Amino acid sequence: MKKKYYAFKKPSSRIVVRYCAIALVVLLACASLLPTLLNYAPGSINTAFDIKMSYISYIQQFCIIGLVILFLIFVSTKLLLRDIDKWYLNKDKENYSYDIKYIQKIRKKCFNLPYIIFLFELLLPTIGISAVLFFTGSHHAIMLLKILVIVISFVLLLAVFTYIFSKDLYDQILRSTYEEGINIGIRVNLVYKIAMQILPVFLTVLLLSSFIAYSRSVKEKEDIFYTIYNEKLNSSFDKNLTYDINQIKDILNNLELYNASDSKFIIIGDDVITLTGTKPSDFMIEYTKELSEQYNGRTYDSYGVDTQGATLKLNSSEGICYVGICYNISSNETLYFLFVEVISLLIIISFVLYYFSKSLSNDIQVVTNGLNNIGNDSNPSYSQKLPVISNDEFGDLTQAFNKVQTLNAKQVKLIRNNQETLMERERLASLGQLIGGIAHNLKTPIMSISGAAEGLSDLIKEYDSSIDDPEVNSNDHHDIAKDMNSWVSKIKSYTEYMSDIITAVKGQAVTLSETDTIFFDIEELIKRVDILMKHELKNALIYLNVSLKTPENLKLHGDINSLVQVINNMISNSIQAYEGKPEQNIDLIVAQKDNNLIISIKDYGCGLPDKVKSKLFKEMITTKGKNGTGLGLYMSYSTIKAHFGGEITFESEKGKGTTFHIIIPLN
Repeated sequence: MKKKYYAFKKPSSRIVVRYCAIALVVLLACASLLPTLLNYAPGSINTAFDIKMSYISYIQQFCIIGLVILFLIFVSTKLLLRDIDKWYLNKDKENYSYDIKYIQKIRKKCFNLPYIIFLFELLLPTIGISAVLFFTGSHHAIMLLKILVIVISFVLLLAVFTYIFSKDLYDQILRSTYEEGINIGIRVNLVYKIAMQILPVFLTVLLLSSFIAYSRSVKEKEDIFYTIYNEKLNSSFDKNLTYDINQIKDILNNLELYNASDSKFIIIGDDVITLTGTKPSDFMIEYTKELSEQYNGRTYDSYGVDTQGATLKLNSSEGICYVGICYNISSNETLYFLFVEVISLLIIISFVLYYFSKSLSNDIQVVTNGLNNIGNDSNPSYSQKLPVISNDEFGDLTQAFNKVQTLNAKQVKLIRNNQETLMERERLASLGQLIGGIAHNLKTPIMSISGAAEGLSDLIKEYDSSIDDPEVNSNDHHDIAKDMNSWVSKIKSYTEYMSDIITAVKGQAVTLSETDTIFFDIEELIKRVDILMKHELKNALIYLNVSLKTPENLKLHGDINSLVQVINNMISNSIQAYEGKPEQNIDLIVAQKDNNLIISIKDYGCGLPDKVKSKLFKEMITTKGKNGTGLGLYMSYSTIKAHFGGEITFESEKGKGTTFHIIIPLN
């Protein structure tokens, strides 16, 4: 039981069951209606006479056709869906892995197979039934044509029903395998989808209705002909007498025919004498001898052929004989009219269906275009509303779209407000980290300036006391001036360093909406990074190794403060990657490749977890728990994209470190 249940879990098994069930229903319907629609002779199917004429009985023919169709459905479906079965049964196993190409293959099959099978089911039964009919002795062209038309009608229903009732199984697989960017398959327009499901039904109804109308009209005609000729035969012959063959011929020759094309015949044993018209078919001859008496002397031609006859069993000098008149009951005018009617109605229905489908497609396309405009616009306008032009479900869809637009506008406004708040918090947090280093960075030059001032004060006193001293010569004055100049130079360098600190800190203190788009060189960039990160690096006992591999005169255009903030954020992340471990290195490499400037920040820490790698730059994610917002890298990526038209990429290996590459195009 467990094994059977396991096998039935396969998508191919469930689809095969549905296909086979639908095929059986359609075959049973076709087998039941075909004799009525084609006016099969009574007693000519599922009897010994049927086997004699067709080698196998009517029901056996359908059983063979059904088994062949079911076998082909089973084999073809199992083969076509074997990859899907393999994926479905193994997808939840921990040790099972598959690549994106395999998923693409599965999705492509689920998209395409319903349409391929639709065409397959239109052709296979038609060819199969034609072959069976031909090889079982049914060679009459008109009969084959009529049967094929009816078979095509039922085949259309089979194709439509299998498409409709199996689509949900394919959709389940498509839903479970969906990922962005792998929607692969034959794209079928909505107009053609509706036509595939509705037009065959209309065509089937038209064809079957036409055949029913034709068969009813033929039935009335055959009753009239039979009544006329049956009365003529019974009034001309006495079944109680024995006739000479020549007498029978003379009497038959004197009988007036309703149509010149009707034929008179005599059957004596295996011999057939044709007096007028064409010789009766083998089917009619055998039916006359074996079954006509059961139906009051009425005889019939082959399956689906509109030829019948009235016969009378007589005693002749040569034995039992059958005299009869064969007449054609087909109505070419009726067939022509029905053919024109079907074609005309099909054309009309096709046009109506096309414009109806097109109207539905256009209503959907209006909403689709609105959504595409939002998806493709980098700065979409959420105030755009779609006009409501119908009071049906499409009108409801349009109104729902407009409600979503209104809600999106509110949410975007709220997100932007929250984003500004988060960005301001991040900026203030960064400044908070800088403030601790400012005091240290300024303390050293201030103490140095204070010492220089003391030295200058001592030199001034010494110089003042030496003005009237006769022992002090000009060389001594020059030495004192030289010492004073040395102290002034030191004070100047210290003040320049303090100015650089103030400039760097001021650049980071401005709001994020402000920009300073000027030209700056790489050395200025590195100097500001060094000033702002010196204290954090020193406290963490981390060494920043700077490597410049660019021309000395290389300049960038943009907001230097934004770029400094991005680099500092990545250096801070690299420091934290060591998790407090001292005496480590961070490499800052600036190089030019082709027409791009590449700034690489490399650490040798713990590396990034896989769950972080997949979401990096796509959303605000942090590895710092409650101590982080995840805004730093997200803002850095946005800054490089917006301010410099560049990219940020990364390489990371668990336990070996992470390298971020800031790629900036050089204009």
